[in-house]
Amino acid sequence: MTTASSSNCRTVLALASSSPRRRELIGLIGLPVRIVPSGADESTPPDWSPSLIVEQLSLRKAQASVRHLEPTADERTIVVGSDTIVVLDGAAMGKPAGEEDAKAMLRRLSGRTHEVYSGVCCLEPETGRTELAHQVTRVRMKELSEERIARYVATREPFDKAGAYGIQGRGALLVDGIDGCFFNVVGLPVALLADLLERLGVDLP
Repeated sequence: MTTASSSNCRTVLALASSSPRRRELIGLIGLPVRIVPSGADESTPPDWSPSLIVEQLSLRKAQASVRHLEPTADERTIVVGSDTIVVLDGAAMGKPAGEEDAKAMLRRLSGRTHEVYSGVCCLEPETGRTELAHQVTRVRMKELSEERIARYVATREPFDKAGAYGIQGRGALLVDGIDGCFFNVVGLPVALLADLLERLGVDLP
């Protein structure tokens, strides 16, 4: 990919995700954004740690999205990849496979404290420069009755969420409190993203 020097062109972020939540959050950075879903394989070896999972999947997504970019002479493109998982007792929980799986996940989380890991990768295709990091937030869940779990799952909100809940939606009613970055739990820690962009020489407000 051939682009102009970063000193004389605007910076555009290419988000390697179709998630509406990440799309909204990346807008807080204040730079132009293009959506370039990666379609990357998200399988990982069973012995990978949570931090390795989210960092490597973020990198994989960013690298996959680079292949879908079109060269632009007057823009500096930085691809942003991100991945989020819920971790309970050291075990990663992804998106539920269906209704019963969502209920099972919520039963496991009920009355417990778990961690949410989000990885972020910023990749500049022109130079190959890459910044990669992750963040962790602890989340305390309320005690959830079978009836409450069933009502929440019936909203269908859990089905595309890691750990079967969305803290930015009705899932917020199930959460007793958090320790750390709220946006990290939603799926994109914007302060961490800003730090990585600044390491690549991007000036932010």
